[in-house]
Amino acid sequence: MRIVHGLQVLTLQDLDHRMRTRKSLDTNRIATLLRDRNFIMISALVLGLVWPKAARWTEALILPALALVMTLSPVGISGGLFHDPRTLVGPALAGIAMNYLCLGGFLLGLNMLLIHDEAVWEGFVLLAAVPPAVAVVPFTLFLNGNNTFSLVGTLGAYLAALIITPLMGIGFLGSSFINPVKLLIIMVELILVPLILSRILVWIRLAPRLERIKGTVTNWSFFILTYTIVGLNRDVFLREPLFLMPIAFIAVGSTFLLGWGIEIAGRLCRVDSKTLTSLVLLGTLKNYGLAGGLALALFSERTAVPATVSTVFMIVYMIWLEFNKRPVDRKFPGCK
Repeated sequence: MRIVHGLQVLTLQDLDHRMRTRKSLDTNRIATLLRDRNFIMISALVLGLVWPKAARWTEALILPALALVMTLSPVGISGGLFHDPRTLVGPALAGIAMNYLCLGGFLLGLNMLLIHDEAVWEGFVLLAAVPPAVAVVPFTLFLNGNNTFSLVGTLGAYLAALIITPLMGIGFLGSSFINPVKLLIIMVELILVPLILSRILVWIRLAPRLERIKGTVTNWSFFILTYTIVGLNRDVFLREPLFLMPIAFIAVGSTFLLGWGIEIAGRLCRVDSKTLTSLVLLGTLKNYGLAGGLALALFSERTAVPATVSTVFMIVYMIWLEFNKRPVDRKFPGCK
């Protein structure tokens, strides 16, 4: 049987083939959308604001999701990295410097200048005192940075946090600030154990298979994290917009403005683009989840507001970096 279609004569087999092709294209588009980082992050943000009820249920998944991300992120790193500890010193010291001297100092400076609410001031001190976001490593992968540098820099900052975080807490907030054992447990759960597991996956030769699904699993793990954080703190963004303005200003300054400054300085110092990407992430992202959890456990919901607001701007910042296709490759005035 033949069917006239315009000027073409189509058989039923031709029509069936076209319908199958169209369905296949539609399925591929949906699958591509469900793997797109920007779509996933924006969806998590919108869903957290519109329908936050499930956040209470997904809260228990935050730690496993972070651990999963940190397990999958380093599977592509060669085991030979750790054979010569001397090669790790530079990136570790860079991670400490970017996280505490650069970002921590920036946060404390703006905190003293702009914040007059005691609870919020305490929240920013907590934010400055915690180590980098565990998301530094997977986001380095997304932005085509130096994965090894980010991993070692993050590990170095977490080890240093065992000393620096309690000292900053005692110095600014008093001796009842934090039990270092809590930070040690978090470091073991989110850094050391996933790193060991990733090495095991490499040794048993599962890493190549996981490479195919690593991006998708990581993206949806961040969906859980983003949705939960926004959903649990939804009321903060809807009740007091004027109260949030100085907090939002510091959050924007510590990501967009500080990141731009690090890019310029790195280009002037002729840092290669991959390492510069890692330095930007280490110098702009804090462990907002840890800061918010400490604020709720030791102080009040109001003290957790800086971490919550900063989380939202971190999401926007990451989407902006992705849309700009590795902004560290841009040329700035005076840079060659």
